[in-house]
Amino acid sequence: MNFKNLNLIDPIIRAITEGGYSKPTEIQHSAIPHVLDGKDIIACAQTGTGKTAAFAIPILQLLKNNKKEHRNVRALILTPTRELAIQIETNFKQYSKYLNLSQLSIFGGVKPQQQITALKKRTDTLIATPGRLLDLIGQGLVDLSKIEIFVLDEADRMLDMGFVNDVKKIIKLLPKVRQTLFFSATMPEETRKFANTILKQPLEVKVSPVSSTAKTVQQSVYFVEKRDKTQLLINLLKEQPLKRSLIFTRTKHGADKLVKKLRLSGLKAAAIHGNKSQNARQQTLEDFKQERTLILIATDIASRGIDISELSHVINYEIPNIPETYVHRIGRTGRAGTEGRAVSFCDREERVHLKNIQKLTGSTIVEVKYNQSLN
Repeated sequence: MNFKNLNLIDPIIRAITEGGYSKPTEIQHSAIPHVLDGKDIIACAQTGTGKTAAFAIPILQLLKNNKKEHRNVRALILTPTRELAIQIETNFKQYSKYLNLSQLSIFGGVKPQQQITALKKRTDTLIATPGRLLDLIGQGLVDLSKIEIFVLDEADRMLDMGFVNDVKKIIKLLPKVRQTLFFSATMPEETRKFANTILKQPLEVKVSPVSSTAKTVQQSVYFVEKRDKTQLLINLLKEQPLKRSLIFTRTKHGADKLVKKLRLSGLKAAAIHGNKSQNARQQTLEDFKQERTLILIATDIASRGIDISELSHVINYEIPNIPETYVHRIGRTGRAGTEGRAVSFCDREERVHLKNIQKLTGSTIVEVKYNQSLN
């Protein structure tokens, strides 16, 4: 199966081929035909499966094939974080390289003037975080009355972050006749109930179950007391130079604290989380992508939008209390058939979380002794 078999137009195939896409992923193969047919869909696919392309590519084709004379926004993608909004805009620009279509991302954390100026130009696809979108709607700067396609991306995270009321306000401003695409990494009952309130006879697309972990990811765990975690991490990072390592902490404060300790030990590290300014977050992410910084400490929410194909290690400095979160975390490495390593530090209190993770994934995570290297 290749992209030509999905009845995509030549300008899109040319753009995605130049972008390094050779064949569609499972979610792309499953979702694209239904989106092109104008169907509402509810899709569940974990991080790293190519779900952005699964909705972006067919949306661009639909917009190209159904030209409109008005200058209103035609497609709206609602997403929970600034980083993810920027990443989606980047993908849209890549796929629409040979199409006369425009896209724009708007988000909080920065002064709105530049976004306001950009909105005065034609915008076919608007990618937005809920808060900033409502602010600009309130100022009469965004009109959603002509929206043809609405995408709710990372729906589970959107609800976790408390955006449900904002999302409901935005949906009320959309035309009743529209195509709605609902994408979520997990599908808890509350998320599914919400999906059913905004979709019309949706087709369900579900691939790569949240309980699955990529075979290309080698998983291991160190049983370690909480007080010894930092020194163990320092030893591992110094023992053998790593290409790029994404390290997860549970809290923003914990991320900052860990960065300070790593820097005191001579390791160059940076943190990314919601308390950082937008400019600081973007600079930190760019430094990581360009390998100017090889160690990035992140919280789960901030990590959404980190799209790096060659990430050698994911380290769970703190094990998540939600098993599915573990699967999403380690899905950041071992992408596109490359090998990756997922290492977890487990203290006494976290053993119950580790047990739940192994129960969900149906696998035993191999224990590594302190004196063994992270190679």
